[in-house]
Amino acid sequence: MLSRRAFAGFLTAGAGLAALTACTPDGPAASPTGTTGSPSTASSATPTQVTAVTPAAASEPSSAPASAAPSQAAAKQFSLTDPASPWVVVNKHRPLNPQNYVPADLVQPNIRLAVTGEATLMNSTTAAAAEKMFAAAAAEGVIMALASGYRSYSTQVVTYNGYVANSGQAAADRASARPGHSEHQTGWSFDIADGGGACSFQPCFADQPAAIWAKANAHKFGFIVRYPWMFHETTGYFYESWHLRYIGVEAATEMNTRGIATLEEYFGLEAAPDYL
Repeated sequence: MLSRRAFAGFLTAGAGLAALTACTPDGPAASPTGTTGSPSTASSATPTQVTAVTPAAASEPSSAPASAAPSQAAAKQFSLTDPASPWVVVNKHRPLNPQNYVPADLVQPNIRLAVTGEATLMNSTTAAAAEKMFAAAAAEGVIMALASGYRSYSTQVVTYNGYVANSGQAAADRASARPGHSEHQTGWSFDIADGGGACSFQPCFADQPAAIWAKANAHKFGFIVRYPWMFHETTGYFYESWHLRYIGVEAATEMNTRGIATLEEYFGLEAAPDYL
């Protein structure tokens, strides 16, 4: 996530927009899903499923058309605020509650790893889906590796403060998620790398086989590319072709089928380009 965040200034300046059509990690306010480290211990418990909450009942300001709301035919609805929910939305307007949240069921998936320590972890639901996705990609000759998984609140504090010390808060807010605002901390998201290691956390990653395959197929396993190309005014982060987020097969497939690019639009939530 560091390289992508450093790329933020490049995108902000507009110098590389034309070159990023096919390969652009999110830049300026790189994703709140930056690497958030967590405890190295893991359990096999299943993430807590919370009381059904439809988008309309979430009492959130809506900047998206009503037609963008999830299908009423969805078998289940989940909380948009509980970090243990697969539908939790974390962005610059929506910090985690509690901010120092730690998933109860962190595990290390049985997939190729390009990292060590807490970054190898994700919650058990995400891990199971990732194993299926990585295996399906490999069966088609596409090798993926885990580049960054769970990131704890304490790790995010260190990461963010490092940016502030080096570049000031304004630049830090473009390059790193503030502590408590990182999607990586939920255990529902992770970053992928190409098996060959090319272009990790760089704009050109979007042209690598792993990114191309994930963009076309991730929804079949419950994942979306959380920070899509040219939706930074909605998500708060420039394109990150490597950052995947689990929301479940039904919701991810519906978003893909209906051409809905962001969780903010899908759930009828306001855009979050900057911190409140």
